[in-house]
Amino acid sequence: MTLVRRSHERGITTLALDAPERRNALSARLVGELADALTECGKDGDVRAVVLTHTGNTFSAGADLRDPPHPDLLVALLRQIVELPKPVAARVTGHVRAGGLGLLGACDIAAASTQATFAFTEVRIGVAPAVISLPLLPRLDPRAAARYYLTGERLDATEAARIGLITAAGDDADDVLAPILDGFRRASPHALAETKRLLTAKVLDTFDQDAAALTALSAQLFSSAQAREGMTAFLERRDPSWLL
Repeated sequence: MTLVRRSHERGITTLALDAPERRNALSARLVGELADALTECGKDGDVRAVVLTHTGNTFSAGADLRDPPHPDLLVALLRQIVELPKPVAARVTGHVRAGGLGLLGACDIAAASTQATFAFTEVRIGVAPAVISLPLLPRLDPRAAARYYLTGERLDATEAARIGLITAAGDDADDVLAPILDGFRRASPHALAETKRLLTAKVLDTFDQDAAALTALSAQLFSSAQAREGMTAFLERRDPSWLL
């Protein structure tokens, strides 16, 4: 069974993360399937833009702790979204945690319903939001990034829009997306590609400058003793040993 469900309507291809029983956690397999689907979209002349969404009540819980992708694979996926010569819009109607937020950062536009919640939970399991910072830090309000990176606090969709984590929020994510998708359909494919290139240049500079260092940091942290304790505590549904 595929972990990424694909549908197409009037030039817009929707890719839905479809592993709700695992809260759409980013396993090596899911990352690979999403990368393959994006490659196909990039080559398909009938695809004007891509919507990235989810089944179940969680957009993505972040890295699958039982089958985590190597940091290199996640970096490659995030860069692929940024470099795709077609706009990618996220549609969020549920919860987004940790690495899942990297997907939102890589997308050109992110729309969420007011039921959605967000949190950088890495520090609570002994790691850091390293590689997902490549697309996120160029877009986020610096003071807000410091607060939510360091505390792991949960924030709602209104706050997520205020700090630049998403583009807009509303009662219905589809209503928020409707005028955006209409705009994509009215634009010429070449103009969309070149305009996206302008918009993503600084984000790609960050990948060029920092990807190797952040990939190494992520690998180092995930193999640390505190990360092992944090991930074990999470899987066992208990508090980690460092809790005061």
